[in-house]
Amino acid sequence: MFLTILAYGMIIVFMFVIMKKKMSPLTSLIMVPLIFALVAVVAGVSSTKGGIGDWVMDGLATTSNTGIMLLFAILYFSIMLDAGLFDPITQKMVHFAKGDPMKVLMATAIVAAAVSLNGDGTTTTLICCSAFIPIYKKLNMRMMNLGVLVILQNTIMNLLPWGGPTARAMAVLHVDASILAYLAPGMVLSLLYVTFWVAPHMGRAERKRLGIKDLSNAEIDAMFDDGDPETEAMRRPEHFAMNGILTLILIGWLVAGSFIKAIYVPPLMLFAVGTVLALIYNYPNLSDQSKRIGANGGAAVQVVILVFAAGIFMGLFQGSGMADALANSFTEIVPKQFAGFWGIIVTLISAPGTFFLSNDGFYFGVMPVLAEAGRAYGFTNMNMALASLMGQAFHLLSPLTAFIYLLLRLTGLDMGKWQRESGKYAFWIFVIFIVTVLLLGHMPAFIPQS
Repeated sequence: MFLTILAYGMIIVFMFVIMKKKMSPLTSLIMVPLIFALVAVVAGVSSTKGGIGDWVMDGLATTSNTGIMLLFAILYFSIMLDAGLFDPITQKMVHFAKGDPMKVLMATAIVAAAVSLNGDGTTTTLICCSAFIPIYKKLNMRMMNLGVLVILQNTIMNLLPWGGPTARAMAVLHVDASILAYLAPGMVLSLLYVTFWVAPHMGRAERKRLGIKDLSNAEIDAMFDDGDPETEAMRRPEHFAMNGILTLILIGWLVAGSFIKAIYVPPLMLFAVGTVLALIYNYPNLSDQSKRIGANGGAAVQVVILVFAAGIFMGLFQGSGMADALANSFTEIVPKQFAGFWGIIVTLISAPGTFFLSNDGFYFGVMPVLAEAGRAYGFTNMNMALASLMGQAFHLLSPLTAFIYLLLRLTGLDMGKWQRESGKYAFWIFVIFIVTVLLLGHMPAFIPQS
């Protein structure tokens, strides 16, 4: 009981200091779970073996690959940005929009959905931010809209079978890739909702704020002529074709590897090799290479530190036994007379469950307990798998999601404000997910109990 109280207390304290800006994400990710883990150890209620050092190392092991991959991925796209790969794309899109924020926002939604096909939030963030941030700055558009659209589209596409949560649900609940057929209607409707309602809604507000600037081609070209000699010295416009081919190969291989295991290469390795090739090709002079790494390394390191801090958080939370205590409490607080509604109950649990826990923590720690109860109440593994995935509408808003720190840093957004703005649209994605699986009969709303 005391461990369960500690678990809920830690979550409440953590979210309070984050939302109220009492502590930075870095300090809160480490200090809050450390204090509660120490209390668990001193009180003698920790339910797992090992000590705090072991738990921290276990947690870091779960995020080390992501952290190192982020380091190289950020460096790669930063080098491409320095070389000017995205300049022609940005200019053409601004020429197309002709100063109309609505067109830019709809283009953001479409590109974010397409890039998210690989199921990787880091890649989506890097590509979309590299392409669109210059446009938003040139037109003085709200960066919040970019941050919201990117996360909403990635949230939806993350449900593809090769995405993290669905792959875990399939493994834990022993269902196959046919789950996509049950998820697809809700995903399609959600994509349409974001692209043709959310983006235009934002566009109308931006039109009202900024107006539609009828920019001439000369004016648009002038927007991109900053005359900075240092910037011009970094640019490699003559390398546009080869840089574009290298980037397409990198992204294509990343996506194809999700489908074809024979050609799978860890993203970490792909971005490491890509970074090296980008440096050698664009900046063969060793001094120039050092300057590019030095100029972009700071941003990469700040994001990677937060990823490792999230690993420490999960290591302490799970190692101390607080995660298990939290999972068990979910089943104990539901009255038995609601057993027939277990599918909907799991759906509702999945929202806070996947927000406050990592996907590993929820699917490997919580779902086996919930699924066992569900089977006793007459629900199938597929029902439970679908129910567990509905809460993914909110998962990517969690402070435990590594790549959102990259998104927030690149866009310069405050986490609390971004969470609130994204959450009001994510709620309707959550509703769309639930309504479609219920109306199409993929998950029963109620099973009578004998």
